[in-house]
Amino acid sequence: MKPGMIIALVVVLALLLCGCQFVGQRNKLAAERENIKAEWSQVETDLQRRSDLIPNLVETVKGYAKEETTVFKDIANARAGMAGAKTPQEKIEANNGLTGALGRLLVVVESYPNLKADANFRQLQFELSGTENRILQSRRRYNKAVQEYNVDISQFPANIVASMSGFVREDAYFKTEAGAEKAPKISFQDPAPAAK
Repeated sequence: MKPGMIIALVVVLALLLCGCQFVGQRNKLAAERENIKAEWSQVETDLQRRSDLIPNLVETVKGYAKEETTVFKDIANARAGMAGAKTPQEKIEANNGLTGALGRLLVVVESYPNLKADANFRQLQFELSGTENRILQSRRRYNKAVQEYNVDISQFPANIVASMSGFVREDAYFKTEAGAEKAPKISFQDPAPAAK
């Protein structure tokens, strides 16, 4: 075999190997991007479940706490924000607003012992608690999928494949709210009696 033929064969094999590596990396990144979409869909499903429970919870609380209109308005606005959010980042921010509004609602509930004893309210609270746990797990899986994808597109040689194929970093992570690292203040004193 001639030396020129051997060199040409080596070059062809090297190009073939590089092409296979490129295709493999691209397919892996495409699969990771689809996994992010699938995990996001699960987050959206769980957020929708919570959003569907909230009107029933609010109506039950309204029956006992009619004067708490500010909290009810905050929840309505937060739900509207969730409905109007389009991108994952907008939905994450709207979700944080809804979580805060729900927290304020549950603080209001503490002032109404009859409400806490209501069977319908307890059932709704139980369902909401289960939904919150599902949301937490969905968020974790989504954040993990985003992290794996971002790590892969930043490492060599996948970063070259990513830049050539249009894969970009995904920055829509769920994060804890500001102040979440502080322990809540707990008081064992009885709240002031609620007006009926």
